[in-house]
Amino acid sequence: MKKIAILQSNYIPWKGYFDMINRVDEFVLYDTVQFTKNDWRNRNKIKTTQGAVWFSIPVKHSILDKINEVQVLNNQWRTKHWKTLQQTYSKSNYFKEYKPIFENLYLNSSETYLSLINYEFICEINKILNIKTKISWSSDYELTGERTEKLLNICKQANATEYISGPAAISYLNQKLFENEKIKITWMDYTNYPEYNQLYPPFEHGVSILDLIFNEGENATKFMKSF
Repeated sequence: MKKIAILQSNYIPWKGYFDMINRVDEFVLYDTVQFTKNDWRNRNKIKTTQGAVWFSIPVKHSILDKINEVQVLNNQWRTKHWKTLQQTYSKSNYFKEYKPIFENLYLNSSETYLSLINYEFICEINKILNIKTKISWSSDYELTGERTEKLLNICKQANATEYISGPAAISYLNQKLFENEKIKITWMDYTNYPEYNQLYPPFEHGVSILDLIFNEGENATKFMKSF
């Protein structure tokens, strides 16, 4: 039995993204598809005194660029984002504890490819949450066919028996193709997350997992659903 999930890399993703990683044996970063502007690839939300606000990495790209071809405009965003995080979360219970990890990620990396920047953050957050899932790339696999067929072919090459997907894919995924290959599809359920000790009420679930880590520290996984 092997569970697999396939998803584009996101910048400092929310807790649901890490719940998906934690539920599978292999998590494939699907970065050989077209980059979409104003999406989760290069931005996420953090909780501030003004509520949930967008936090974006400026990138340069053409309309046909794949995600793994997209580069940042420059590295000035690193200092800016880190400064904002310090200002926003300095009063949170666990910011001091995790400050060295994220300060290092922001200020001591010169990576310019968006996918690899996202990968660095995802791997470090996995360590914090004690997630041991294997992370691989769609470029490790041979991709053929249409949208569903590409996902199915990754599953087959990875010897997966179960494919875990976000609920948004219900609208386009051809489930019959998976049934024919005897690969079970399981849909993530992102409802009914418990609230945690978040700064600046009212409570907001749809923000970066950094919010949960800085506010709850080693208790973060108690407010997730896959642990």
